Amino acid sequence: MTEHNHQERAIGIIAAMQIEIDGIKARLTDSYTLNESGIDFECGYIGDRRVVCAKCGVGKVFAALCAQTMCMRFSLDCIINTGVAGGLADGLRVLDVVVARDVVQHDMDTSPLGDPVGLLSGINIVNIPCDKKISDTLCECVKAEGINCFSGTVATGDQFVSTEEKRQYIKSTFNAAACEMEGGAIGHVCYVNGIPFGIIRAISDGGDGDAVLDYPTFAKMAADNSVKAVLRFIEHF
Repeated sequence: MTEHNHQERAIGIIAAMQIEIDGIKARLTDSYTLNESGIDFECGYIGDRRVVCAKCGVGKVFAALCAQTMCMRFSLDCIINTGVAGGLADGLRVLDVVVARDVVQHDMDTSPLGDPVGLLSGINIVNIPCDKKISDTLCECVKAEGINCFSGTVATGDQFVSTEEKRQYIKSTFNAAACEMEGGAIGHVCYVNGIPFGIIRAISDGGDGDAVLDYPTFAKMAADNSVKAVLRFIEHF
């Protein structure tokens, strides 16, 4: 494959960490790497579907940088953000999967100026909706892998949530099912650019006092659960 093929329409896949994207990259055929904005975009095919995947790095700025570059450099059908998250919803267990209906940024707060907590200035909404068809298909793919699937709000912020106080704040303020550090930023970029998007997150920890211990133990297994569903999504979407 040569670089000029990047204008062929593709499914974009973004993950923060290598363990969250390796399973996708390993399935690419006829692939090449394009470096833009310091990010390696791995371009190729899974089956007959064109796929572009990238490790963005941790946090909202890296996530937004990657998503915007992907939107500008490639012709995209959609962007999927895959990875792991802290669980918030009642009944969620480690290795279960949350598929976002919408995303919020829990650390966005201009409420001293009279705004609702989480309001995104400029687009003036709190909850950014995911594409319904993408979310529904991701849920079906998770269930087809025999993995427990929850659907709800995914909350994003530039912090690793590891206290019960913070966990309860995010859960009660935004009615969030899971918390992580990239999805809301990717959703924000996709919303502004008019690109359909979906967020899928496997639970690596409970976002509580045990998170620091649970995360390194379960992150790789949780990431693999997300990857299985994303690979099935690529085949069926």
